[in-house]
Amino acid sequence: MNPSREQLEARLHYPLGDALPPPGRALVVAPGVKWIRMALPFALDHINLWLLRDRIDGREGWTVVDCCIAHDDARAQWESVFEHELEGLPILRVIVTHMHPDHIGLADWLCARWSQQGSGGQACRLWISATDFTMARIGSQSTTGFGGESAAAFFAANGLNDPESLQKIRARASYYPSLVPAVPSQYRRLMDGMALTIGTHTWRCISGYGHAPEHMALHCPELGVLISGDMVLPRISTNVSVYDQEPEADSLALFLDSLEKYLPLPAGTLVLPSHGKPFTGLHERIQQLKDHHRDRLAEVLQACEEKPCSAADILPVLFPRALDLHQTTFAMGEAVAHLHRLWMAGDLVRERSADGVWRFAPRATSTVNA
Repeated sequence: MNPSREQLEARLHYPLGDALPPPGRALVVAPGVKWIRMALPFALDHINLWLLRDRIDGREGWTVVDCCIAHDDARAQWESVFEHELEGLPILRVIVTHMHPDHIGLADWLCARWSQQGSGGQACRLWISATDFTMARIGSQSTTGFGGESAAAFFAANGLNDPESLQKIRARASYYPSLVPAVPSQYRRLMDGMALTIGTHTWRCISGYGHAPEHMALHCPELGVLISGDMVLPRISTNVSVYDQEPEADSLALFLDSLEKYLPLPAGTLVLPSHGKPFTGLHERIQQLKDHHRDRLAEVLQACEEKPCSAADILPVLFPRALDLHQTTFAMGEAVAHLHRLWMAGDLVRERSADGVWRFAPRATSTVNA
C-alpha cells in the first residue's frame, strides 16, 4: 500500500513547527530573510512571500520575492508589512518566480509604489524570466486573458463537453487580467545559473519548466536556503498542466527533468515554498514527487488499456474527489499532461474520434497507423 499524504509529510522536517506569520506581519526564517503569508480566495488558500535584506547602488532596503494577486486585502496587508517589517527602509526591487497571478498580481503596484519619482529617481524594478514576463504581459493585456473561446475549444477537444462548464470557461476571458490588471513595462531578466547579489549574499537562479513557462527558483549556498516557488511544495504536488496555447506540450517530462536540478543541493537545505511551511528534506520530497507521478502514470495507462480515454475520462482516476469548475480546469490540464507523457513516451497513441475528442489507447489496440 502506498504511504498516505500524512505519512509522506512526516518524513519532512518543519523547523518552525506550526508557527505562521500573522496577517500583515512577518517571521524571520534565516538571517536577512522574512516570511510573509497572504490569504487567497481559492481552494489553495494562501501564498508565501519573502523579504530579503538588500543593498542596491548604495541604497539599503529590501527585495520582495512574489506579490500575491491584485486585490484590496493583499494591498492592505502589504501596507501593514511596509509599516511594521521594513525597519524604515524601502523596497528596492521585486523578484517574481513566475507569471501565475498569485505570484505577479501586485508586481506593477509594488514597483510603482516604491519607485522614486522625478528626475534621476531610482526605479523599483521587476526581475523575472523573459518568458514569464512576456506571457504575463500578454495575459494582462489580451482580450482573451488565457480563457475564452480558445480555452473552451481546447477543453472540449479533450472531452469536457458539459455545456454549462464550457459556457463558464468562455466567460472567463477576463480571469487573468482581473487578478493581474497590469505588468510593469520594463524588467530585469532572470536566467538559469545567473548569480544575484542580494544584500551580502549571492543567490543562484534555477530554471524550472512544466508548471510555468520559465519558473525561477533562488538558491543561496551561504544561507543554505532555497526559495523554491511552486516547483517543490511540501504537502501538495505542483500543478503540471497542458494549456490551449501549447496544446501538444509534454509538460510532465519538463517538470520531472527540472526536479533533477535540485538534487545537487545539500540535503539540509531549508526550502521556502510558495505554499505550505518552510521545510527540510528536499531530496526526500523530490523522490516523493517522482513516485507520485510514476504511480499516476501507471493508473492512467491502466485506464487506457481498459478503454480509449480522453482527459475528461481520466479526471476520476487522478482526482477521485468532487471538483468545482476552478479545480476542474486545473485537473483537466493535469490529465492532458499525464496522457501526453505516455503518448510522447510511445506507451499510448492518440486519435481524434468522430465527436472531435482526442482519446488515447495502447499502441497495439489503436486503429491509427502509429
